[in-house]
Amino acid sequence: MTLVLILGLVMNAIALPIAAKRIVFLYRLITSGQPAPDRVENVRGRVGETVKAQVVEVLGQKKLLKWSVPGAAHFFVFWAFLILASVYLEAYGSLFHEGFAIPLIGHWDLLGFAQDFIAVMAVVGLVVFSSIRLRQAPAKLGRKSRFSGSHLGGAWLVLLMIFFVVLSMFLFRGAGANTGNLPYGDGAFASHAAGKLLSGLSEDANQVVEHVGLLAHIGVMLVFLIIVLNSKHLHIFVAPLNVMFGRRPVALGAIKPMTVRGKPVDMEAMEELEEEDFEKLGIGKIEDFSWKGMLDFASCTECGRCQSQCPAWNTEKPLSPKLLIMGLRDHAFAKAPYLLADSDDERSNLSAEVIAEAERALVGETEGDAWHPSGGAVIDPDVLWSCVSCGACVEQCPVDIEHVDHIMDMRRHQVLVESNFPTELNNIFKGLERKGNPWGMDPKGRMDWAKNLDFPVKQVGVDIESLDEVEWLFWVGCAGAFEDRAKKTTQAVAELLNMAGVDFAVLGDGETCTGDPARRAGNEIVFMQLAMENAEVFKETKVKKVVSTCAHCFNSLKNEYSEFGVELEVVHHTQLLNRLVQEKRLTPVAPTTGAVDGKTITYHDPCFLGRHNKVYAPPRELLEVIPGATFTEMPRNSERSFCCGGGGARMWMEETIGSRINTNRTEEAVATGADQIAVGCPFCRVMLTDGLTAQQAEGKAREEVEVLDVAQMLLASVKRAPDPKVTEAEPDAEDRSDPDSISSTAAAAPAADAAASGEAEEKAPDELDEPAAESPEADQEVAAKHNVALDDEGGGHETSKADSTDEPAAGEDVPAVEEVPEPDPEPEPGDATEADDESVPEESAPKESGDEPEIPAKPDEGDDQSPAEEVTNVPDEAEPVEEESREEEEEAGTITPVEDVTDETSVEDAVPFSDPQPTSSDVSESATKLGSDDEDETPTT
Repeated sequence: MTLVLILGLVMNAIALPIAAKRIVFLYRLITSGQPAPDRVENVRGRVGETVKAQVVEVLGQKKLLKWSVPGAAHFFVFWAFLILASVYLEAYGSLFHEGFAIPLIGHWDLLGFAQDFIAVMAVVGLVVFSSIRLRQAPAKLGRKSRFSGSHLGGAWLVLLMIFFVVLSMFLFRGAGANTGNLPYGDGAFASHAAGKLLSGLSEDANQVVEHVGLLAHIGVMLVFLIIVLNSKHLHIFVAPLNVMFGRRPVALGAIKPMTVRGKPVDMEAMEELEEEDFEKLGIGKIEDFSWKGMLDFASCTECGRCQSQCPAWNTEKPLSPKLLIMGLRDHAFAKAPYLLADSDDERSNLSAEVIAEAERALVGETEGDAWHPSGGAVIDPDVLWSCVSCGACVEQCPVDIEHVDHIMDMRRHQVLVESNFPTELNNIFKGLERKGNPWGMDPKGRMDWAKNLDFPVKQVGVDIESLDEVEWLFWVGCAGAFEDRAKKTTQAVAELLNMAGVDFAVLGDGETCTGDPARRAGNEIVFMQLAMENAEVFKETKVKKVVSTCAHCFNSLKNEYSEFGVELEVVHHTQLLNRLVQEKRLTPVAPTTGAVDGKTITYHDPCFLGRHNKVYAPPRELLEVIPGATFTEMPRNSERSFCCGGGGARMWMEETIGSRINTNRTEEAVATGADQIAVGCPFCRVMLTDGLTAQQAEGKAREEVEVLDVAQMLLASVKRAPDPKVTEAEPDAEDRSDPDSISSTAAAAPAADAAASGEAEEKAPDELDEPAAESPEADQEVAAKHNVALDDEGGGHETSKADSTDEPAAGEDVPAVEEVPEPDPEPEPGDATEADDESVPEESAPKESGDEPEIPAKPDEGDDQSPAEEVTNVPDEAEPVEEESREEEEEAGTITPVEDVTDETSVEDAVPFSDPQPTSSDVSESATKLGSDDEDETPTT
């Protein structure tokens, strides 16, 4: 026994110092990150919530159990680590005294049963894990495997080590049962069963087996400890800490505020930044991550759940949330000697490999596969800009890694400091800064949607002085005011609120964009400017309760405006409408004919309504009460819903890599056999409508399938009439998807393409990014292509039906404004007006029947990452548009004349397409001059 004790102590003397050295290194590396005082304060201030998170997520394995089979297997293996710690206590005690038992509880059969049961279940879990890894092997499934890119060899080694832990345990306990050293009775059923297998050996032989098994049990644990501390299985120790310091309830909704050296940065603080600190806006180097970010990297289990749910990865794009975090982790560990060096002299003596790693760019051109580069920068730009910020990765991560926050921080640095972002974003930055909306539309048109309603809509500053006089502010949003399809949702909601007797008002031209597109694109400065402007309006007009039809506006107002001193009660329109239905203030009516019986509806969860804000039930409850219709779910729904592809500012960026996200989602919706695809967000509607159009053009979807907002469906059921054309709430002839009108989803200056259902002509690669126009004529050409007319000063104005005809009724759905209207459309019963007769211009005649609809050509990959235009530099004054040219355009029907701009907006501000390209230094310099009161000199990026 003395020999056993000596060998046991020697093993510990060798292994534990190695483990201790690694622990010190990990602690130093993680804490070398930037300060994050808010994380510690959140734990101290919310002890109960922190304890609950540990109980539910760590001990209860809540997130893992969402994946039932692998989750259950992991549950038993996790608890085996905890319960079998008592076996190791007994093993170390047995080194000093044979037959050692834990004081007080060491002879309880219940403890012996728990030890043996969990060990057996751990072996079952290992079998399940092995089976899953064999079936999901990347060699077999390629990218479709969630383990693609993970360290496969290390995973198999760990499974083997866990098996050896259990095997050595039963070896020494089984022999101990025969020698009388096992402190438990029949409760330790598996140990006694192992003893029966060894019962044929002599007592001396059993004693030798017991000693060998004891040493093997301790030795395996020590080797396993060193492996864990040097591998992805480090999460065994750090994951509980990551959950403890994570954002509660989840790292979704609001984006983490931008910080420098741990302190939040607002516009005032931005003015006072030193040049050295300005370089730290966002994240440009691995050391710019906070210690919580470093903890995220160390916590990654490489399980691939995030990867399997990521819409970018599932459509052949280079972004994998798992590989992104793995790449950052590997870079941090490789650069660690440089980061932890105490002096420049010590750094100069480091190896060439470490120096090269230290000089490696965080974001830039890479070598090899973009998702797993073999050289160049750590993160490829295509990886960074493929994110749609849907939050699927964060939702699925079992250890609370905050992928979206890290991606947005890196985007901030690329935009604000490097001035390096996809060229398509130039136009939305200009539109947001100059016109308060991403399309650059004239703010005076924000009330056009209400012109043909048969009841007045109250506007603050016109009909009422403040919102104290009404119950709700109806936040219309940019899409709801300017995008034709979204206008129908706005009208439907307004009509439903009016029917229910809800007292509401709108801000009209006092409303500006919430800034969500800018923030998700990394332009924090423009976001803060817009948010501060809205916050002032809210305070002046005494806003308290807000209802919004846009999931992105809803999320921003609800979760991000508290940073600007505004506390609001914000609801989505489906929540308010559902409340009104439950209160019997709105009553869906059964159809009076059988024409709509049997309609099947499926629902697409907007990411910013569902995952980001956990609103899943209200839209479904509304759809389920619509008489005569059947509700069916898509396979990927609720928290596992698949993104439409329009989030993360991707709505305004061309999708040039892999297949289209919106097409992937539309295929799933069509496969349900649904007649109507319900949405609750204007972005989702644009994306899915475009996807449906493409599917119908290819003959993969029925022509009668349509995309409608939940509010439109509810309005149709509330306003049932004998005429089936009205009760079905179907779009008229112009609203139906036209196979010859495939629009380019997520085009940049347009999401006006978001609204275009005219014939799409093939674009040259250089046209897709919409570079700055070089002349007024070029401005007119670009404007006409995206359903925008330019006024005399170059300002954007959407060409819509409202410009030449009256709007149809709110309960109907119409697509975006068409450049080439259908000849003589037959108006639906219930339309507010009849459409004027229009003829198709000769030059815009439809293609011959044999022509296939053309999808715009993809731009060169290099176009997406060319240096961006500086959105705040005052451009050269544009030449006035020649009158003769305007008259020719008007006759051709490509633009609509608008009233001259009479506000104080300058000519420069009215031209959205003609600024010179900036250099990085231009953007960096201009972003420090934020104190100017002159609008034209206020620099933003």
